Amino acid sequence: MGKEPPKVSIIFPVRNEGKNVKMTLDSLFTIKTNIEIEAIIVDDGSTDKCCNFLENYLHRHKVTYVRANALGPANARNLGASRAKYPYLAFCDAHMTFENFWIDRLVYHIVKGTSDAVCPAIGSLDDPSIKGYGQSLTPALKIKWHQKRSSLFETAVLPGACIIISQKVFNDIGGFETGFSTWGHEDVEISLKLWLFGYRCHCDPQVTVLHLFRTIHPYNVNYEGIYYNLLRMAYLHFDNKRIKKAKTLVIHGSPAVIEKKVIKDGVLLKRAQYVGRRKIDIEDLFKKFNIFF
Repeated sequence: MGKEPPKVSIIFPVRNEGKNVKMTLDSLFTIKTNIEIEAIIVDDGSTDKCCNFLENYLHRHKVTYVRANALGPANARNLGASRAKYPYLAFCDAHMTFENFWIDRLVYHIVKGTSDAVCPAIGSLDDPSIKGYGQSLTPALKIKWHQKRSSLFETAVLPGACIIISQKVFNDIGGFETGFSTWGHEDVEISLKLWLFGYRCHCDPQVTVLHLFRTIHPYNVNYEGIYYNLLRMAYLHFDNKRIKKAKTLVIHGSPAVIEKKVIKDGVLLKRAQYVGRRKIDIEDLFKKFNIFF
């Protein structure tokens, strides 16, 4: 890694996380690391006082608190990145715990040039023996987890729970999709964008972070917003045949109405810009990862 260890800004989007934010930061600041880190909490309209503890928090000097108002997970992460001091970024959920030297080992792949964006194995806080190792997509564009591999391997999708990337690459691709105002598909979209723009995404199965998998969200999840994000992602990155197929996945609400809004919001101009930047096309990417969509 050279003489001076890299420095990492760790960004946590937060919305009504209860005690989880403190649990996550306590873990972050008590594990062993040789990396200088800062935590950026982007409180996206919480109403449960989950960040009030920061006023008297032992590690307050290492935490930047940013208050936002319902930006959504993608733009909350972008806002956090814009406040980052350090050249490497980690995007993490605010309901996690970490192991010793997790960030050291993950950022090493970025610094060394082995990868452009990397994730660890994601284990369950409730049952740490249950782990997923990066993700791919089903024929219905649902997430599926990879099985364990022995060493660093390419992954189609980086789980949004934990992604490490350099500021330089993050800024080059334009960050998380700015047109997503609600939860849904933000991790898939940024992963596709990285691959299509010529970057590499990997999972390091030797590093594990634990994540609280929830059956319900502590905030309202909007079906229309999820489908909006799906069709926006399709227009940004898919060919016409796959855009048509993506519309058939909309089973709540009207695909035509959602599509009209996506187009009205200027997706075609952004699509044209993205097409000009592609190093590979979606057909080749899906073939590479055996995604049958």
